[in-house]
Amino acid sequence: MAQAANAREEQTHELLITRVFDAPRSLVFRVWTSPEHLYRWWGPKDFTTPSVKMDFRPGGAYRSTIRSPAGVDHTMVGTYREIVEPERIVFTFAWEGEDGEPGMDTLVSVTFADEGGKTRLTFHQAPFQTIEDRDSHVEGWSGVMDRLAAYLAVGDHAGLL
Repeated sequence: MAQAANAREEQTHELLITRVFDAPRSLVFRVWTSPEHLYRWWGPKDFTTPSVKMDFRPGGAYRSTIRSPAGVDHTMVGTYREIVEPERIVFTFAWEGEDGEPGMDTLVSVTFADEGGKTRLTFHQAPFQTIEDRDSHVEGWSGVMDRLAAYLAVGDHAGLL
């Protein structure tokens, strides 16, 4: 499985991750966009996903909570800006603060390209306020992609399609 994560250039405030998954594009899109699947793989390594709420349409909101192995919850919120099934999803992303208010928004775009029965997923997120903020997301999103690959490989998704 090919994997790449970079920041376009060392001094940019953008994150770009590209992965090729051994699964058809329609399946990868489906497990990325359905709460019943996200519960099973969303979040970095060893995290769980106790809550996923999605109004999956342009203008619709989402709210998802991931729980660390230490039991600390992290909630992300945003709005879907563009959905082109099974090719592209664009949404805002912000961590929700302890006060229930969202932090700074970034814009995420995820594209799904067919590569002979496999799927090339390209993930782009920007802008980050600092290089350190960007770099903290590299590990998290890379872990998410690893869990997605494992979920697709195991086939636990079959009964949910």
